[in-house]
Amino acid sequence: MTLATGNALDPGAAVLQRQRSRESSARTYARSFPIVPVRAEGMTVEGADGRQYLDCLSGAGTLALGHNHPVVLEAIRRTLDSGAPLHLLDLASAEKDEFTSALFENLPRGFADRARVHFCGPAGTDAVEAALKLTQTATGRRGVLAFTGAYHGMTAGALAVTGNVGVKAPLPSGGEVTRLPYPYAYRCPFGVGGESGADLSATYVERLLDDPAGGVLPPAAMIVEAVQGEGGVVPAPDAWLREMRRITAERHIPLVVDEVQTGAGRTGAMWAVEHSGVVPDVMVLSKAIGGSLPLAVVVYHEDYDGWQPGAHTGTFRGNTLAMAAGAATLRHIAAEGLAERAALVGARMSARLEALRAALPVIGDVRGRGLMIGVELVDPSGEPDRLGAHPADPLLAGRVRAACLRRGLIVELGGRHDAVLRLLPPLTITDEQAESVLDRVADAITEAAQGRTGERP
Repeated sequence: MTLATGNALDPGAAVLQRQRSRESSARTYARSFPIVPVRAEGMTVEGADGRQYLDCLSGAGTLALGHNHPVVLEAIRRTLDSGAPLHLLDLASAEKDEFTSALFENLPRGFADRARVHFCGPAGTDAVEAALKLTQTATGRRGVLAFTGAYHGMTAGALAVTGNVGVKAPLPSGGEVTRLPYPYAYRCPFGVGGESGADLSATYVERLLDDPAGGVLPPAAMIVEAVQGEGGVVPAPDAWLREMRRITAERHIPLVVDEVQTGAGRTGAMWAVEHSGVVPDVMVLSKAIGGSLPLAVVVYHEDYDGWQPGAHTGTFRGNTLAMAAGAATLRHIAAEGLAERAALVGARMSARLEALRAALPVIGDVRGRGLMIGVELVDPSGEPDRLGAHPADPLLAGRVRAACLRRGLIVELGGRHDAVLRLLPPLTITDEQAESVLDRVADAITEAAQGRTGERP
């Protein structure tokens, strides 16, 4: 059945039309997924037209437990029924205390015992802004070290440390940023790949910082993602991340790890940085920590707590319902071993995708960690680079995304050329759902690669 968008069989058609006529041209997901969800449970979303979809986007990684998980709903209902104030600025509350306790119980070892938390505006980008201001205040410096392929948000400071040229080009610079090469084995910035590429990246960073003619003033911070999400699901090698920790520690540069998308069990550990054993100075957290509701915090070593009252403020700092839902989510993930489950299921899914790559040359690379998986789509007829990687094929990727939607699967794209199919299912995905996702992805890639537009048999 083809998705209807403009007839009596589709009661959501009018809603979609009003959205197109009223909302800004900056809307994104609505362009890729012309559906009107009316009900959702777990990984399943039902549209107004009665069709059901498996959601492999999960609110861009926000829905760790899927849609409307009973643990989350119970926490929200309990809070509503208690009569607790839903808006308190940054006043103390039982719900905030419970969330903070759940968060500190699950922070990396060696970090929680001397950490402080600041509740930010309800989006990860504001937490990034807070982290930058925090480290600039503590060090008295202004510059920031950031990486190619990075994504940290869309406000001025966060956008300055983001790598995507397309969204940065129309705007003035948001600050002094030194851009460093992030290890990306498939499309290595040094043209060597593998461990050698990561080693060169670390050597470059260290020598640049120590070069008196390198042009880099002592920075206020280095900000890095342990797995780049929007950048194409590119995991940082553990040894390389440990080198970044050594380099920054030896030079008294605060290390900020952005865990907005990777946190809360997504990569097979509660926090992606734990795979490497690195203890950062600052962690930026949002998305899944709110249990599907807006919540963002910056957690940092107490030695950096030099802010004056009101140094980073905002009206919506820690919504009561989000804190209740977030505490319940963090504790459920820990109690049920969902991070370990993500590692297991993610490895199985990646293995099957690797097997599919051998049969379909349009799949250039499969990578990721846990339930954060990327499939880079390429044009196998194009001229390969020196490492054998063919050109990215964003047009093919768009056809694959559309073919997935026709099969009842919601997946989004990312990466340098929007040619990476990104799989972000909830941590609660069942084995049967995982197989169904992979079946639909395989069919969609096969169809798109053959240039067909028909339905799944």
